[in-house]
Amino acid sequence: MSLFRKKSIESILKNAEAESPHGSLAKHLGVRDLTAFGIAAIIGAGIFSTIGKASADGGPGVILLFIFTALACSFAAFAYAEFASLIPVSGSAYTYSYVAFGELFAWIIGWALIMEYAIGNVTVAISWSDYFTTLFHNVFHVKMNEWLCLDYFTAKQNFGLVNELLKNGKSIEEINKAPETLGLIEGYAAYRTAPQFLGMHLIFDLPALIINVLITMLVYRGIKESRNASNMMVVIKIVVVLVVIFVGAFYVNTSNWDPFLPNGLPGLLKGISAVFFAYIGFDAISTTAEECRNPQRDLPRGILYSIIICTVLYVAIALVITGMVNYSELNVGDPLAYVFEKVKSLHWLSGVIAVSAVVAMASVMLVFQLGQPRIWMSMSRDGLLPPAFARIHPKYKTPSFSTVITGLLVAVPIFFVDINMVTDICSAGTLFAFCLVCGGVLKLRMDPTAPSSKFKTPYINAKFIVPAIFLICLFLLVFKDQATLQFYLHVDSFTNFLTKLPIYFFFVGFAIFSVMAFRFNFSLIPSLGLLCCFYMLSQLGHKNWLYFSVWLIIGLIIYFVYGRKHSKLAHSIK
Repeated sequence: MSLFRKKSIESILKNAEAESPHGSLAKHLGVRDLTAFGIAAIIGAGIFSTIGKASADGGPGVILLFIFTALACSFAAFAYAEFASLIPVSGSAYTYSYVAFGELFAWIIGWALIMEYAIGNVTVAISWSDYFTTLFHNVFHVKMNEWLCLDYFTAKQNFGLVNELLKNGKSIEEINKAPETLGLIEGYAAYRTAPQFLGMHLIFDLPALIINVLITMLVYRGIKESRNASNMMVVIKIVVVLVVIFVGAFYVNTSNWDPFLPNGLPGLLKGISAVFFAYIGFDAISTTAEECRNPQRDLPRGILYSIIICTVLYVAIALVITGMVNYSELNVGDPLAYVFEKVKSLHWLSGVIAVSAVVAMASVMLVFQLGQPRIWMSMSRDGLLPPAFARIHPKYKTPSFSTVITGLLVAVPIFFVDINMVTDICSAGTLFAFCLVCGGVLKLRMDPTAPSSKFKTPYINAKFIVPAIFLICLFLLVFKDQATLQFYLHVDSFTNFLTKLPIYFFFVGFAIFSVMAFRFNFSLIPSLGLLCCFYMLSQLGHKNWLYFSVWLIIGLIIYFVYGRKHSKLAHSIK
């Protein structure tokens, strides 16, 4: 069937040079630039924002979640590195899936990646706005109107919640002091004071919109300019993060690390989407393959170096902030600045952190804004999107139309989305992509005619290891963790069944995969990458699976209405 017809690597490499009416992309990137892009993407909203919520849920033990997530991402990174070396073009996981699984899977993953890059940038833009408004207030002592710093639906929801609390006898001061209701007042004030037009409250995040426009303009201007800006921003934020770690270490109270897992394993796993969101972005390096001077050598190094560096920094930061204050206080939008504001002698550092956060999250937006247009460019080359998406600017040598559309796709949701929902959906799309890339490496390894990559993931036979891991997990669950087993098996309603459905899928999939690993002698590292990412996907909750499924259905409708009819591969088969 043409739906699953695969593209040859030779044709992909040929099309990358031949399809553009204005020639190829400009090649300016080396291993140092790629590593910087990776750090730019990873050290951002995760370390300056979502780490707070994850620490509040999991306690000091959140470092275990960072380490586990880093291992999962490292396994996936090996798969990305192997594909990037084998197919040095801009399509990333979309192109890799086209080679390994065929056109339909390629479209699905290309569509899912919109959730990682474009939709993910919505979260980053909103987090950037939080830090910018705090910095603006501290420097100029002028507070921006709340209705210019928040999305409409969050403001409306918070307004309703605060009104309920007021009716129940709570005062504004009490609501503002309680950790669990601290963040509600801003939304309440925004909705109450916002101007109205035709009965509609005008509430939008102006700083988030402004940074999106500026980043889009920079990415449109050229890869060289983007590279220089990224390198500069990475230096600034790495220096600040190291200062935070070394200074904060002197104010750590080890009693705050006890209990290490205050909410147990369930509490720790509540932070999985926030922690995973902190790592996504390293794969965006692979979208710049056509702009690398030596992609086969430099892409694998850049991907792996960036993950190692960032993991060390994440673990150190998590230990410092959970040691300086009790974990329960960290569910705030700017946890690092909050922690250092608590120490009078370190107030100066909270300002430095705010500046660094503004820079750090701008660099994340830059890398994500680079990635999305290049994936669309690859999809357009294959005929799955209109030709305009493959248009390269004759002067700037960037995918101009795709870049503008990406900017618009980020700008529109800023008006109305909730940051937590976007984080979870973004994580779902990314984990799905990681699973397919790891599976793609396993698929190619089973094909004796597949070309060899210059970078090859070390082969360790998973024939006995993966089934053994499955049996050990099953044994521990059945005989050592009766409470968790009863929780999974006890179903008292359809809603309760839906809640547990993702973990059921994981265990069934794990069992099937164990049999396949035994039969086909799978390679261990991509196998562990697939299983780890699949497990994290199962922990995101059934609502995120539902949102993700709806997103995929919309994508499939577009594919069958437009993509399949215009597919160049399908036409070549005819």
